[in-house]
Amino acid sequence: MKSIIEIYKHTFKYKTLALLVIVFNFLFVVFNLISMVLFIPFLQLIFPTNGEQISIPEKPIYDGSISGMVHYVSEYYSYFTQSMVAENPKNALLFVCFSVLVAFFLKNVFRYIAIWHQSQLRMVVVRDVRQNLFDKAMSLPLSFYSNERKGDLMSRIQSDVGEIEIAVIAVLELIFREPIAVIINIAALLYWSPKLTLFSFILLPITAFVISRIGKSLKRTAGQERIELGVLFSKMEEALGGIRIIKAFNAQKFIKDSFAKTNLRHQQLTTKAFRKRDLSPPLNEFLAVVVMLGIVWYGGSMILDNSDTNGFDGPQFIGFILVFSQLLRPIQGIATSIANLNKAQAAQERINEVLNTDEKIHENSDALETIQLSEGIHYKNVSFSYNEEPVLKNVSFSIPKGKTIALVGESGSGKSTISDLLPRFYDVTQGEITIDNTDIRAIKINELRNKIGIVSQESILFNGTVAENIAFGKPTATREEIIEAAKIANAHKFIQELENGYDTQIGERGNKLSGGQKQRVSIARAVLKNPDILILDEATSALDTESEKLVQEALNKLMTDRTSLVIAHRLSTIVDADEIIVLSKGEIIERGTHAELLAKGGTYAYLSSLQGIS
Repeated sequence: MKSIIEIYKHTFKYKTLALLVIVFNFLFVVFNLISMVLFIPFLQLIFPTNGEQISIPEKPIYDGSISGMVHYVSEYYSYFTQSMVAENPKNALLFVCFSVLVAFFLKNVFRYIAIWHQSQLRMVVVRDVRQNLFDKAMSLPLSFYSNERKGDLMSRIQSDVGEIEIAVIAVLELIFREPIAVIINIAALLYWSPKLTLFSFILLPITAFVISRIGKSLKRTAGQERIELGVLFSKMEEALGGIRIIKAFNAQKFIKDSFAKTNLRHQQLTTKAFRKRDLSPPLNEFLAVVVMLGIVWYGGSMILDNSDTNGFDGPQFIGFILVFSQLLRPIQGIATSIANLNKAQAAQERINEVLNTDEKIHENSDALETIQLSEGIHYKNVSFSYNEEPVLKNVSFSIPKGKTIALVGESGSGKSTISDLLPRFYDVTQGEITIDNTDIRAIKINELRNKIGIVSQESILFNGTVAENIAFGKPTATREEIIEAAKIANAHKFIQELENGYDTQIGERGNKLSGGQKQRVSIARAVLKNPDILILDEATSALDTESEKLVQEALNKLMTDRTSLVIAHRLSTIVDADEIIVLSKGEIIERGTHAELLAKGGTYAYLSSLQGIS
């Protein structure tokens, strides 16, 4: 129920649009009934009661009450048409036909106007929900992406949001159109024959019970189908991203078989959900037809026996059947809307799982807007655990302003975690990290990250031009500033040789460039940002010797007079660091300059000997 209320709130965020849809749907319902009711005078013209000539009745008088308005309009229309019949039956017949035509025309005009506004409403709601999901995805900590599949998140943003689009229409129709149509039609039926109307309601509780059972079952199946779709998206994303390795290991068959199994499970669940959803309307229609046939038998018997009809004649009975047949449509609509809402409820719950996820990296309301790096960065007794597994244990060290500190150690020793804690991709479990004497948790996150430039092992570029990627952190940069940054990063020469220079499209993830070229563009991006603090996370480890030399020269220029934290596997790149910290299993085991650590003959000296460094 909570999810349905949220869908209702999404819909009525745009009150004007929702109100227009409701008003024109209401007019559609009214004129739909009128178009049916207008057939009664037509039938009375063709089938006069007991074969008698139609006499002109007395002109009705309106008593001024709201309740008497419907009676007055009905009686006046009957008076008007019968007066015309008495004078000229053909003219009366032409008038009735024209009246029905106008009613049908207005009915469809109002329906189209309702759909016109409804189309905009459903898409602005989808746009907002998708935007909220994407914004949330951008705000979530990195730990979320370690636990969740990207494909599952894409499924929620795309497919689950699509279910909300359908639900927006279902909410409007379930609350503001179909029930009104049912009420108006029932009111007309009661006006003609209360006895026959009450008889028609015998099977309605049974219909409601059947729809309820189908709805609950549909919600369970829809939830399972959403989960399986997330798995399917993840397999697609993994396969397309790793296509080079898949081909290299001749693993196409394995990947295809794995995808086929997931695809089959999703197809089976989706088919099951469709079958349950589509069962409701025909089943409901069948039950309603059973009721209508019962009415035909019961009402026809009343008229044929001439028992307790209270003036209810043949033409009115046919009109009763026509209006009752129109009652089937909103009842079927209610069944369909309930089925759609049950399916959307499962989608909304999955969306809420993301929207309600704790961002973990919280910002204090009184956080500092600006901060200057005057002394340096200090890690004070820092501990960090991930999923209750300790990663860092009481790590303490400082990075004086303008100095370079290098981190060395085996994979999993905690090097990258130390660097990720500084820009607050994660928060420390214990201890604190300060800039000068200010805890970084007391600084605005945007301000903190504006101070930091990161060049990682994997060059993350975006599908755009070279210039756009260099200016990624500074969209207002001039072309002159972009070129100057590229020159410092040793990238200007190869960029000029590209097809369109700085305006060359580099493709998804920059795949039109080589590894060394991508890394130099990444360095140019960091140069243009001009950060006070620099984090280099194995920035040259994936490059060939020639590219490494060019990139290292660019890095040396970038690091000049900057406070730098460097993670390195190739020890040749950090021999000039002001201090080298050796980590093992989340703890500092050695520290000192390159010469000091070689003299100790410990872990660093051993690693240096393996790489032929002295």
